[in-house]
Amino acid sequence: MRWSRYFINTLREVPSDADVVSQRLMMRAGMIRKVAAGIYTYLPLGLRSIQKLETIVREEMTRAGSTELLMPAIQPAELWMESGRWQKYGKELLRIKDRHDRDFVFGPTHEEVITETVRDAINSYRQLPVNLYQIQTKFRDEVRPRFGLMRGREFIMKDAYSFHATRESLDEAYEAMRDAYSRIFHRCGLDHVPVEADTGNIGGSASHEFMVLAQSGEDAVVSCPNCRYGANMEKASSKFFEDEVEPAPSAAVVQVMDELHTPGTQSIDDVGKFLGKPTSELVKTLIFDTDLGAVMVLVRGDREGNEVKIKNHLGAQWLEMIDTSRFE
Repeated sequence: MRWSRYFINTLREVPSDADVVSQRLMMRAGMIRKVAAGIYTYLPLGLRSIQKLETIVREEMTRAGSTELLMPAIQPAELWMESGRWQKYGKELLRIKDRHDRDFVFGPTHEEVITETVRDAINSYRQLPVNLYQIQTKFRDEVRPRFGLMRGREFIMKDAYSFHATRESLDEAYEAMRDAYSRIFHRCGLDHVPVEADTGNIGGSASHEFMVLAQSGEDAVVSCPNCRYGANMEKASSKFFEDEVEPAPSAAVVQVMDELHTPGTQSIDDVGKFLGKPTSELVKTLIFDTDLGAVMVLVRGDREGNEVKIKNHLGAQWLEMIDTSRFE
């Protein structure tokens, strides 16, 4: 097609609402346009890139023994009620009603639908294993969509599901998927590292994420060059030895509890400066809203609260930081 007939609309100026470098470059190059928070139109150049990526994914999934299908984006609430996730999934689940006032969801994932599909088709263990995947649009109502396409609300995802008669068969398929994902990242020229991750709302006994290292990323990972252990910070565990333990901060002088005004302070760092004390000697209070009610978490001033670990410790289904405007 001639350039003059192709729909390419580049931008001279950097968009004011672009959060990260990748988003700025794609918008200026005429690949994507923002429609709403976390929702984008893929313009012709962006769509061509997606199609090339999908070709790589399809080739490697076929090589790994998976078969493609396509499930509906809108799912009946009955399936989610049966699985128990209608109540448990949290506020990211976009619930909608049709003209007959029946409940549906815009699928953030498809475990319920694929299970319904397979259980209607499989009636003997001799028909197993079955390995199916799709490339399809998902929607998760993120409370803070950011980083362009990396943390959007509507996005395209490849999701695969397998069914097995034995644990050994499941483990074999899991390793086949890990190898397939590694080949996909290598073919895309992306420097990546597989790390252990929290299983989240999907559940399960094990999960790995393939992380591409980037300054604009929002997840932190830890790895050990000696034992080859790697994990997302939300999942990471540690085993300290005496000569490796982080030195404890100097013991603070114990003082009588008293109410103390700290005018003009907005953060724990501000409070530390106001009091002339290191934040390691202070305690900050984090307040979260959860399905179990409001929760206060006390953290040493120089540390950060790990929301995933806090949620798992509480046994909560969802957890989010309470907006400070609620206290004004």
